[in-house]
Amino acid sequence: MIVAFSVAPSGGSSSDSVHDAVAAAVRVVRESGLPNRTSSMFTEIEGEWDEVMEVVKAATLAVAEYGTRVSLVLKADYRPGHTGELDGKVQRLEAALVKGADSPQ
Repeated sequence: MIVAFSVAPSGGSSSDSVHDAVAAAVRVVRESGLPNRTSSMFTEIEGEWDEVMEVVKAATLAVAEYGTRVSLVLKADYRPGHTGELDGKVQRLEAALVKGADSPQ
């Protein structure tokens, strides 16, 4: 399963930036040992259902330390029996783009 998620605190001081809170969440993800990737808007993590959701929960609770509320946005791709898809999906996309560039339009 791959989960893409973002967490952000609210209800803190108006001068607070969210980067420290986001760093706390990303730290939890990276320390989990599960395959992961962070971009400007989301963090993706891959693993079994229970272990991925446990990490998302821990990351959410880490962000909760920075405000009185936490916003969580989550998108999941549940595909039993498949692993390595965090990179595999991107590799297949890149191959299709190269193949498409060679095809007449």
